[in-house]
Amino acid sequence: MSGGNPDQALRRLELTVVRRLDGLLQGRHQGLIPGPGSEHGDSRVYVPGEDDVRRMDWAVTARTTVPHVRDLIADRELETWALADLSASMEFGTAEVSKRDLVISAVGAIGILAGRVGDRFGAYILYGDDVHRYPARQGRPRLYALLHSLLGAPPAQGSVDLGEGLEMMAAAHRKRGLRVVVSDFLDPADSWEPPLRRLAARHQVLAVEVVDPRELELPDVGFVTLTDPETGRSRGVHLSRGIRERYAEAAAEQRWEIRTALRRAGAAHLVLRTDRDWVFDLAGFVLRQRRTAHLMRRAAGRRAGA
Repeated sequence: MSGGNPDQALRRLELTVVRRLDGLLQGRHQGLIPGPGSEHGDSRVYVPGEDDVRRMDWAVTARTTVPHVRDLIADRELETWALADLSASMEFGTAEVSKRDLVISAVGAIGILAGRVGDRFGAYILYGDDVHRYPARQGRPRLYALLHSLLGAPPAQGSVDLGEGLEMMAAAHRKRGLRVVVSDFLDPADSWEPPLRRLAARHQVLAVEVVDPRELELPDVGFVTLTDPETGRSRGVHLSRGIRERYAEAAAEQRWEIRTALRRAGAAHLVLRTDRDWVFDLAGFVLRQRRTAHLMRRAAGRRAGA
């Protein structure tokens, strides 16, 4: 999404998302992570041919001997909130896009998908030394205004702790819904895992990890100068084979620690890379989540009917 006219970039993003992901949104409303995102409502008598048998309330059915289903409060009554990390480390990128571009694209895609099924969408942005809040609203103009501000913001200086942003979002919004965290998660896990776990205890949480290939391995290019974008410190390094191997091992261990922390926190985990087709990866993630949810509902139905 970098470069060019912001309006054109946003239209291209929307067209891409709608064309390639719209098929996933047909039929009954479903979120990016289907399943526990709906609140349980009251039971009522089952209507053959109209109601989904997977929503049978077997306890009430057994008690009354009349088939009942349990209604769900529509997901569209819930809010979707995104926490987007646009700190200085996200300015890095050695592939087709920067990590910052990928974060904005992911936030835009999630906002578009939320809007097409009637959800209100809001965001917290980690930028510079502050956390900026954009209230949850419906409609494309509101989403475009948010994305315009992100696209037009100059490169960030400094950073704010990811855990602080998670705490702010959790404290301000108690009503159940989807919470999406888009970051590289390079802060120490003990700073963001506890608040993320508390967030996941009440909401559905999707953690979108943004990765650049040079964060995983270094090229064989000899002497280079490396600069930390958040502190500005630089250091010259000769990228010998030994250095590159140790770097790759350390990077693999770091990513394993991130995956483990996200799993312990109870968040769904999606990895988007700057050198891959991120829309394809997002679509594959949604399909896998829905397939898993479908199989779990079938298994629950079989156990209930046994």
